[in-house]
Amino acid sequence: MEALFCLSPRYRLDDESPWLEGIDPSRHYWIAVNGDKKATVSIPGLLVSSITEFKQVIRQFRSLQPGEIMGLARISSVSIIHCISPNCYGLESKINDAAVWHLFDQETLDSLLMTAHPDWQCSPSDIELGRKLLFRSLAQATAAKG
Repeated sequence: MEALFCLSPRYRLDDESPWLEGIDPSRHYWIAVNGDKKATVSIPGLLVSSITEFKQVIRQFRSLQPGEIMGLARISSVSIIHCISPNCYGLESKINDAAVWHLFDQETLDSLLMTAHPDWQCSPSDIELGRKLLFRSLAQATAAKG
């Protein structure tokens, strides 16, 4: 198997290479790293419990200044957004147990975060991505044998 070598990939809505595979019902962003469909990762996205919380998080994101960070807390994980510069944000992830920051411009990351709106619905084809994530979690060992 060939080792995956990734520098920090940067994504924009108008990219020539299709990098966004989809967004599943649980708001995981399925991204083909550098447009490579063989290197697709699932990044936990924003989940909110109310429209008030949604508005608050979006305002917080839009007010981030360079050097500031913002956490997207989930039940089992936390995603961290780093504001690198006025129009560049890093979203932490792991690929092959290596830390990677996926870089986004503000418009793109804002669009991904908007899928946390309570009325948002994924496309029917993206439901299968959610199933894929569920099967991945079921395949992992939950406890070590002693």
